[in-house]
Amino acid sequence: MQIVAWLVAALAHFDAPPVPPNPAHPPVILVHGIFSSGADMARLARHLRANGRVVFTPTFTPAGGAAKLEDLAAKLADYVAQNIPDGRFDLVGFSMGGLVSRYYVQRLGGVERVRNFVTMAAPHNGTLFAHVHRAPGYLQMRPGSEFLRDLATDADTLRRVNFTSFYTPLDAVVVPARSAEMPQARNIRIWAAMHPSFIMEKRCIRAVADALR
Repeated sequence: MQIVAWLVAALAHFDAPPVPPNPAHPPVILVHGIFSSGADMARLARHLRANGRVVFTPTFTPAGGAAKLEDLAAKLADYVAQNIPDGRFDLVGFSMGGLVSRYYVQRLGGVERVRNFVTMAAPHNGTLFAHVHRAPGYLQMRPGSEFLRDLATDADTLRRVNFTSFYTPLDAVVVPARSAEMPQARNIRIWAAMHPSFIMEKRCIRAVADALR
């Protein structure tokens, strides 16, 4: 949402500035969530750039749930092909973006390219919040959806990457919050105040950066 982008941009303004990229570190792609854009990832991107990382913050549309998640994942695959044509990279997905990124890793060849895979407040096992709408993306994020059941059939593919999943028990969007847990991941609970905390709060951003190391 636009207000989140404004807040993130304002907070990022006070953070350390970028430094020249360190070629020893692979690039990072940050994938935004629902009703969002790449601008929402600005504070996390700035923090990573201050640590010498090359960071990409694409916007995938439509982002309001009208698109199927596999279609957004295909756009991610195209973006990777155009911007990081070879070599390994790190992938971070927030909220719905975590599922989009996961589909890319499991089904579109990402497992061969991704070194560290991090999700933040991603509804890996669905969220009751998705019942508020019947758009395709919402239907796919409902607990027990055909999409999630199908994606679970080869979820062990994720064991081939360094997979970390962050969640907060205070999440009011991913319900239940432990839906973000995956047996293939290192699951980390952070008592963040709300769903967008992972892209706003500095302690959450530091935790994500540590996971990428």
